[in-house]
Amino acid sequence: MKYEVKVNDNDNNNNNVAARVLPYNMEAEQSLLGAIMLNNECFEVVSELLLPAHFSVPVNGKIYAAIGHLISQDQVADPITLRAYFEKNEELQSIGGGNYLVQLVNAVVSISGVEDYANLVRDLYLRRQLIILGEDISHRAHTFNINENAIDQIETAEAKLYEISMTDQRNGVVGFAGAISSTMEVLESAFLSDSKISGITSGFVDLDKWLGGLSRSDLIILAARPSMGKTALATNIAFNAAMAFAKKIDGGGKVLFYSLEMSKEQLVTRILSQECNIASERIRRGEIKEDDFAKLVATSKRMAELSLFIDDSPLLNVAALRSRSRKLQRQQGLDLIVVDYLQLLQGNSDRKNENRVQEISEITRMLKSVAKELNIPVLALSQLSRAVETRDDKRPQLSDLRESGSIEQDADVVMFIYREEYYESRKKPDDGTDEYRKWMSKMTSIHNLAEIIVAKQRHGPVGTVKLFFDGKHTKFDNLSDSRR
Repeated sequence: MKYEVKVNDNDNNNNNVAARVLPYNMEAEQSLLGAIMLNNECFEVVSELLLPAHFSVPVNGKIYAAIGHLISQDQVADPITLRAYFEKNEELQSIGGGNYLVQLVNAVVSISGVEDYANLVRDLYLRRQLIILGEDISHRAHTFNINENAIDQIETAEAKLYEISMTDQRNGVVGFAGAISSTMEVLESAFLSDSKISGITSGFVDLDKWLGGLSRSDLIILAARPSMGKTALATNIAFNAAMAFAKKIDGGGKVLFYSLEMSKEQLVTRILSQECNIASERIRRGEIKEDDFAKLVATSKRMAELSLFIDDSPLLNVAALRSRSRKLQRQQGLDLIVVDYLQLLQGNSDRKNENRVQEISEITRMLKSVAKELNIPVLALSQLSRAVETRDDKRPQLSDLRESGSIEQDADVVMFIYREEYYESRKKPDDGTDEYRKWMSKMTSIHNLAEIIVAKQRHGPVGTVKLFFDGKHTKFDNLSDSRR
């Protein structure tokens, strides 16, 4: 084992920074490159393990990249072809000339050890990255930045550390037997389940039947115009899943609710209102009876046992969301993420000059990535454009999604909430007229009725599911059999 000593001098105050030791092994790198040149089939063994950046010496990384290029073109990669390649690109001297290529072949001890060499080179690369990250963490912690507090630094460091841990590329391809095995486990779980769903329950019978539950690794978009009940439905789903988990019912799970619009106190008040059937404005104003307060206390004690976590941080960026979700899954376990709502999330801080459509595109890609990485559903709420209000038929369409292109493309499921009662109530005609009687008849038929429009679903059909909606307590529920 050899070590390279580098002295960093990046301090703006010209203070000397302590020397950092970065480990590397030149013999392993040279033997690896030489073995591949002697037998190009070795490249197939190591190409899934190594990238050019993993080599400590840039020259070796450049030669490794050239070997990969030639082999991808169905050409032989040996000292002769590589010399011609670098001469053509006028880079022969930059790699030490043709003699260095011959030297690499002569450095080979055994072709059979090529995978061990690759593992060693990769391990040392990861160690160097850890050293560099540690130095960066130390430098940031010592440097005061008014726009970055300690919590931000911790989240940034955790995200970078996770990126380092995820550099292993060996798990990309799975044999069909392995894919069938994991698929059959999911199908068996659904078959043995009393609820006949394969994902996390929404708590609504008809919606679960339509979707099969909220499927793992899915990005699910729930969109609606203001006052339709987006937050209410998302809160109901989160609470139902957590309650099912507490009661050990199939489809239950631990839930993390990112509330970017409401504080945790407002969110909890809304849940208490729904569970106790007490109007939330009465709870906030203290206009409740002694019996109501006793009911609130009893309900709050029961709810305190739920695995429902709330993060009401304002101006949350998607990288922090990913980091916090990953951390919670590692420490407590996590089965569902709810984001209220998509347009309040911040994108990558390095891309502030991009337009909002590009930023939303980045956010939806990241949310889908979080769903796949953690293997859990992510339910994200979204706004709809005002185009809905300009049409006679107010039912939402996919084109009504704000920044619709990226959202529609990245989502596995897109659902809309539509309550005809909301719009009809604003068309009240004069009392006593024929129009009034017709209006009253229609209002009776649509009273407390909400439509959940499944406009996109990768795993099943699109269509409409009807739910009961209690506007006074902002609560959704299953429809009675007579109203289905």
